[in-house]
Amino acid sequence: MVTEQAAAGRQVAIDPTDGGRWTSLHLAGREWLWSGPGLLSGPRAGLATFVDAGGLDECFPTVRGTPDHGGLWNQPWEGTVTYGDAILTRAFTSGPDTVTAGYNLQAPPGYRFIWAAHALLDCASGAVITAPAGTECRLYPEAAQLLPAWPDHAPWVTADWPTPLDLTVYGPSDGTAVGAVLVDCPTVSVRDRSAELTLTLSCPGQPVSTALWRNQAGFPAEAPYRSLGVEPMLGRAFDLAAAGPDDAAVVPASGELAWRLTVSARPVSIK
Repeated sequence: MVTEQAAAGRQVAIDPTDGGRWTSLHLAGREWLWSGPGLLSGPRAGLATFVDAGGLDECFPTVRGTPDHGGLWNQPWEGTVTYGDAILTRAFTSGPDTVTAGYNLQAPPGYRFIWAAHALLDCASGAVITAPAGTECRLYPEAAQLLPAWPDHAPWVTADWPTPLDLTVYGPSDGTAVGAVLVDCPTVSVRDRSAELTLTLSCPGQPVSTALWRNQAGFPAEAPYRSLGVEPMLGRAFDLAAAGPDDAAVVPASGELAWRLTVSARPVSIK
């Protein structure tokens, strides 16, 4: 039997005891995944409250809400994992400076969910995030203090990318943290120092977006640190409970749904 780690090749390292978390992504001659702030050691199996370990967590069936960051990060996962009525399988293929993760979900027809590849990247201040200009971007309430006004009880407000906050730049530590969803945006690139990483999600017939988390030492309040999340997503909202009829992925009548995440990198010249 070929293990998931062996199938991932040299570009990706997986911790099957810690939610199948990607602990390393090595492309274009460098490491792309950020290691967390050392909040714990060892797997998070059995924990009820999410702890940020860095790397890439698989969030399913929601990102925010209940359970926080989904229900996979706190259980072992070697290729296949079960959550309630759902069975999720992941398989890797790799090539030169490219990794593809293929997913297959078996669940009851009509099963609604949000999935995200919660990738926290090891980027320096000044890294640039590229997405199509004018893409609808949902800003979440932690951005309220940075905007002129926030509607009462609104789960998010919308603006065109790059929004009034200029989310293209991962800036210096200014005490802010902003979460956003680039709606119907399957591809985002991040240029950091001398390389560029591109993440592309494909799932025909389902809402495909990219979530962002730009934490410039604004979270958590009691002990803030820095982190940059670029998170390919099935759905258009962080919280499944707040997702509208068209904001979540839905398992079709066949009881099976497949999607593919492709991550590639290339060197770039420094201007």
